[in-house]
Amino acid sequence: MSGEVEFQLVADVSSDDPSRLGAVVASLVTGTVAPAPDGFHVEGVARGESARDLNRALLSALRRVERRTRLRASWTRDGITERFFDYVSKGARPAG
Repeated sequence: MSGEVEFQLVADVSSDDPSRLGAVVASLVTGTVAPAPDGFHVEGVARGESARDLNRALLSALRRVERRTRLRASWTRDGITERFFDYVSKGARPAG
């Protein structure tokens, strides 16, 4: 796809049953997926048209596996970081 660009991702994924989510996260994001007390800490890259689209796709894929999944994510591209809690945008700011 011609409109895809690379975004840096830093995210925390939490769930009532995180053991089911590790493989899904690893298949969607290139980077590291480290266990956390209630889920995973993710740092990596993903390609897509926008941070909103990537965030929606990641959370939707996770919720197909485990319905009660929460995602706190920061997507960075070209010096701008967009933050999300689940599907809701929490705004954009200069990276740094």
